[in-house]
Amino acid sequence: MTVNGSDQRGRQGPSPLEGERIRPLSRWQIEDRLEGLGDLYAQTAGGDPRAWNQDRELFLRRLAVEVQRPGFALLVAERGELREPAGVGVVLTGCAYGFPVRANGPWWRGLDGYLPRELLRLAASERLFAISGLVVHDRVRTQNQGRDWNLARRLQRRLLADHSAGLTDRPAVLGVMLVDRRDTVTLRALRSWGWRSVTADSRDGRPSTPCRALVVGP
Repeated sequence: MTVNGSDQRGRQGPSPLEGERIRPLSRWQIEDRLEGLGDLYAQTAGGDPRAWNQDRELFLRRLAVEVQRPGFALLVAERGELREPAGVGVVLTGCAYGFPVRANGPWWRGLDGYLPRELLRLAASERLFAISGLVVHDRVRTQNQGRDWNLARRLQRRLLADHSAGLTDRPAVLGVMLVDRRDTVTLRALRSWGWRSVTADSRDGRPSTPCRALVVGP
């Protein structure tokens, strides 16, 4: 999983980010924009700048695997920016991607140790969607996390809505993510964006899992 103040809930007040546009990219468009996506990840990773090239390459390798999954979807967030002397250009400010969890797919086989049975059943109707990447700048993680227009919230909400729109009767879709228990920074950010932890019905004496399962949606 990739996720690179007071909780002010509600819609009151204008959004300083309302000019950011969110749109999906096709697989061909993703290939054309790999350099920009890699740069975005490196800029938001928060690590030592000397390690950016390595982080960037690892991210692009993971993305190359993810994009092959059935139903894969990727959204980018962009905003216009004045660039002298060329005029207004487009700046990439975030991205999010994932894929539907299928009951007969490899990603589903292992979720039984993390999710209760009632949620696992959603995979049979493709109503369980794994959000495996959510890449945003630090200000999105630390400022106005509870506002509807927070970019991370907009990206995750749009991913689920787009997937739901492709299903019969447009049922509600639940987002799911597995996060390393030691990654407290990511866990804190996700919870501030409305994600909640869930656990399997019974572990039957099994040892603690290395990840936490979080879900978002209805």
